[in-house]
Amino acid sequence: MSEQPARWTRATVYPDMWLNPEDDPRTLEGPGPDGELATLRDYIVNYRLTLRLKCEGLDAEQLARRSVPPSTMSLLGLVRHLAEVERDWRNWIADEDTERLPKLYGARDADFDGAVADQAVVDAAFADLAREQAALDAELARWTDDLGTRVGREKIAVREMLVHVVDEYARHCGHADLLRECVDGRVGQ
Repeated sequence: MSEQPARWTRATVYPDMWLNPEDDPRTLEGPGPDGELATLRDYIVNYRLTLRLKCEGLDAEQLARRSVPPSTMSLLGLVRHLAEVERDWRNWIADEDTERLPKLYGARDADFDGAVADQAVVDAAFADLAREQAALDAELARWTDDLGTRVGREKIAVREMLVHVVDEYARHCGHADLLRECVDGRVGQ
C-alpha cells in the first residue's frame, strides 16, 4: 500500500471544518428551519451537498479509487449508488399499478463495480444523481401536505420515507469522509 497522504483542510476559521463558513453552501449555522417538513428537507439538501463537496476537486482516477480494500466502495461508487437509491425510492412510493423503474446500472453492486476512472462515467454519474434527486423530490412533493400519508405498494409513511433519505445520505457521507481522507488527506466535517 502506498504512503498515506498528509491530512489537510481548506478551512482556516475552524480547522475541523471542510470549508470556511462563508464558503460553505450548506445551511449549518443559525437557527434551524421551522417545522418538520422544512427540517427534513434541510437535512436532505445539506447531506446531498456534503456528498458533492467530498467529491469536489478530484479527477476521475481519484473518484474511482477504492481506498479501503477489499471493499469496492469509492466516492464515484457512492455517487452512482445514491443515484440508484434515489431511483429505487420512487419505486417505493409509486402507485401499485405503476410499472417499476429499472435499475440504472444493472445487477447488484454494478453501481460500485462500474465506477471506473473514466471522465464520461464520472459525468454520467453526477448527471444521473441530479436527475434522480429532482425526480424523487418532485414525486415526494405530491405527498407533503400530510407527512403521515401512506403511499406506494408497501404503504410507507411519507415521513418515514424522508427520514430514510436522511439516514441513507448520512451513512454514506460518513463513508465519503473516510474515502476522501484516504484519497488526498482532506478532512473536515
